[in-house]
Amino acid sequence: MWLPAPLEALSRRAFAEPGRRAVARKAVTFALVGVVNAAVDFGVFSFFFYLVGFSAIPFGIIISNLISWLVAVTGSYVMNSMITFAAESGRKLRLRAYASFLLAQVGGLIANTATIFIVKYSILGLLHLLEGPDAPLRLAGHDIDPVLIGKFLAIGASFLVNFSLSHFVVFRSHGRSAMH
Repeated sequence: MWLPAPLEALSRRAFAEPGRRAVARKAVTFALVGVVNAAVDFGVFSFFFYLVGFSAIPFGIIISNLISWLVAVTGSYVMNSMITFAAESGRKLRLRAYASFLLAQVGGLIANTATIFIVKYSILGLLHLLEGPDAPLRLAGHDIDPVLIGKFLAIGASFLVNFSLSHFVVFRSHGRSAMH
């Protein structure tokens, strides 16, 4: 393996059983699908929040996030049904499974939205305290909106919630070990 010796030993212990390797492969595939969906989520959110102008309306973050989540979660369901959980889904799209997937992903939506708010208001609060009420967040000489930082971190924060619910609830194996 290409990992340093301690990490290689840890990975061998963690994934020694075939069931654990199967879950690890699913987690990696789920993450790769998630990268595509993260780009979609980030792009759709930015489009509505900045270009459509939802940043100027009350609850604009929530509305933009809900729209981007719905688009991204739909793409995620399709890709995960066809790739990550192909054995469990039979590579078939089913309305009931889609509804279950949407419901399961609400946990990720809540984690995602909460992260945006926490990051936005903690950064703005810190800037207000340190620099004054109108101080911009500057990184590498550019003003950065704390909402974008929050959205970026929120996508990562919701990964564990979404994978766990998908693996153990939506696409669980029926009649076989949950590890396969």
